[in-house]
Amino acid sequence: MPFSGPIVVGHDGSDFSDQALRWALELAHRAHMPVTIVRAWTMRTAPKPKTQEFGYVPPASDFADAVRERLEESTRELLAQYPDVEVTFKIERGQPATVVVEAAQGASLLVVGPRGLGGFKGLLLGSVSEHAVGTAPCPVVVVRGDDDPAQSEPEA
Repeated sequence: MPFSGPIVVGHDGSDFSDQALRWALELAHRAHMPVTIVRAWTMRTAPKPKTQEFGYVPPASDFADAVRERLEESTRELLAQYPDVEVTFKIERGQPATVVVEAAQGASLLVVGPRGLGGFKGLLLGSVSEHAVGTAPCPVVVVRGDDDPAQSEPEA
């Protein structure tokens, strides 16, 4: 099966998603493939836009811009290590599991971490990665990295 689409990486800002992105960038560098970094967002998870003021709720596009800015900022250092890799960002409003799988349409590979920012302590595979493995339209790599997913949340 020839690779014709990009490597798609789900990124939510967690250490696990950084490890998945690092893995995908290294593969993309070696295979001369483009990378698409995907971040899902909801009104609850989006950062506050610069246009938000007391008594004024900005349009959804302002929230999407704030999500994009945060994603670009949080990945800038890692992307600088792979200047030869073509990278695009995809910001979609919706549930992460659905957004990541839909973004993988036409992709050569989908790369995710074992868990993200949500979830329950002790889960070794999060809901997004589990959904991706079961429903993605392309091969999926779950990058575990060096951290133990069961220890990813601080003790109370």
